Amino acid sequence: MRLHTKLMLGISVLIIIMGTIIEFTFKNIMETNLKHEIGTKALSVARTIANMPDIQSAFRTDHPSSLIQPVAEKIRKQVGAEFIVVGNRNEIRYSHPNPNRIGQKMVGGDNGRVFKGESVISESTGTLGPSLRGKAPIITGGKVIGVVSVGYLQTDIQKQVSKLQQKIFVATLFILVGSLIAAILISLNIKRAIFGLEPREIAWMYQEKHAILESIHEGIIAVDTAGRITVVNETAHSILDVPNDILLRGKKIEAVLENTQLYDVVRSGQAEYDQEILINGDVYLANRIPIFNKKSEVIGAVASFRNKSELANLLKELSHIKAYAEGLRAQTHEYSNRLYTLLGLIQLGSYKEAIDFISKEVDVAQGFIQFLMKEIPDPIIAGFILGKVSLASELKISLSIDRGSSFKDVPAEINRDRLVTIIGNLVNNAFEAVRESQNEEKRVSLFLTDLGKELIIEVEDNGVGMDGEIQNQILKPGFSTKKTSSNSGIGLSLAQKAINELGGYLTFTSTKGEGTIFTVAIPKRRAC
Repeated sequence: MRLHTKLMLGISVLIIIMGTIIEFTFKNIMETNLKHEIGTKALSVARTIANMPDIQSAFRTDHPSSLIQPVAEKIRKQVGAEFIVVGNRNEIRYSHPNPNRIGQKMVGGDNGRVFKGESVISESTGTLGPSLRGKAPIITGGKVIGVVSVGYLQTDIQKQVSKLQQKIFVATLFILVGSLIAAILISLNIKRAIFGLEPREIAWMYQEKHAILESIHEGIIAVDTAGRITVVNETAHSILDVPNDILLRGKKIEAVLENTQLYDVVRSGQAEYDQEILINGDVYLANRIPIFNKKSEVIGAVASFRNKSELANLLKELSHIKAYAEGLRAQTHEYSNRLYTLLGLIQLGSYKEAIDFISKEVDVAQGFIQFLMKEIPDPIIAGFILGKVSLASELKISLSIDRGSSFKDVPAEINRDRLVTIIGNLVNNAFEAVRESQNEEKRVSLFLTDLGKELIIEVEDNGVGMDGEIQNQILKPGFSTKKTSSNSGIGLSLAQKAINELGGYLTFTSTKGEGTIFTVAIPKRRAC
C-alpha cells in the first residue's frame, strides 16, 4: 500500500474513532447536565410549594386535598412537570395529576430522608413510571408534617436527550465529513511535497545523497532563505576546523562562516563561480548556486569550497606541459624557417653560403646547449629554460641567459618543480610585460647563481614597468593589470607560494616605462 493511501486511511480511521468518542462523551455530559438541571428545577419547585402558607395551613383543615390539589395542578402546568404530589406524614396523597389516586399512599420509597428534614433529588419508579424527582419537606413549628414531590418522567428526559443527541450527531457527522476531506487533501499534499516518493525511496535517496556528499573532495554547505544551515559534509567540517560531532545543521551560516555571500545569492538568484574566500587563513575558491523550487522561487543556496592551492598545483602541472608544448612548437616553427632559408640558398646555387649558414646554426645551438649542460646540469631546469628560449624566439622576444649563471650546487632536497614554477612564472610575467611595451627591442634576461648560501634567481625585462600603486598590489592573489585574460593574476601568486614553501623571499624594483627586475633568494639549507 502506497504512503498517501496509508495516510488517508489512517487519518480517516483516527477521525472516525475520535468522532465516536466525542459523540458518546458529549451525550453523557449532556444527559448528566440535563438531569441535573431538571432535578434542580424540580427541587426548587418542591421547596417553593413546601414553603407556601396556603399549603401549610391546608394541613390543619379537615379536607386538605380540596385546597392543595388546585394549587399543585396550576403550578404543575406552569412548570411543565409530570406530577406534583403533596403527601402527609403517613405518605397519603393530597394531590396528584390523576384525582382518583388522591388519598392513596405515595409510591417510590424515597421519602425517608425527607421526613428527617432534608431536601433531596432522587430517581425512582412511581405510578406513572420511572421519574426524576425533587422532594422537599413541609415544616411547621419545627416539625415535618408532610412532603412535596415534583417529578419529571425519565421517558420525557430521554426524549430531550435524544433531540440533543441528534444535533450532536449531525454536528459530528459534518465534522467527520470535513475531516475526511481534509485527510484526503493532506494526503495528496504530502504526496506532492515528497514528489510521489515512498518512504523506502526517500530513505534510499537520503543515504545516497549522504554518500555522495561525503565522497566529494570539496566542502559543501547549503542554507535556507533564513540563512540556517541545512546540509554540511565532512570536508566542510574539516575546512571550517569544526569536529564532526558538533552539529552545524540549523545554525546560522554567519555564526559558522564569516563574510559569506550566500545571502547575496539567495536574494539575487544569480550563481557565482570561482570566487575567492579566506577561511582560517587559507584561500579557497567558492562556487555559490541558488536552489529553486518548482515555482522557480529561491528556497536556499548551496556553496562548494575547494582549496586554491590544489588548483594551483594542477595549474602548475598544466603550465609545465603547456611550456614544453610551446617550446616544441616554437622549435618546430623556427627550424622550419631555417630549413626554408637553407632550401632557398641551395636552389640559388649558393652552396658556400648554405654551408656557412649550417655551420653557424650548429655552432650557436651546440654552444648554448653545452653552456646549459655545463652550468645547469639539472635536466628538468635546463630543459625548461631551453623551451622558454624557443618560445621567446617565436614571440620575437630576446631571452638571454647570463653567461655568468651557474646552478650546479642545487641541494637534492630542494623541490625542482617549485624551482620550475618560480622561474617559469617570473619569465612568463616578463614576456607579458615586454609584449605590452612600445620598445622595438623586447629584451628579457635570466640570471641564476648558486654561489654562497642561497640560490639566486633574477629576471629582468625592459617592459612597461609598474607605478607605486600597482607595486603595492602585484603580489596579491588574483590581482592583475591585464583585463582580458581569464587566467591572469595567479602567476606571481603561484611563484610567491612556491618561494614561501622553500623558505625564500622575493624582491623587485620597477620603473614605469623602463622595466622591472624580480629577484628571488632561496636558502640552500633550511633552518631547523
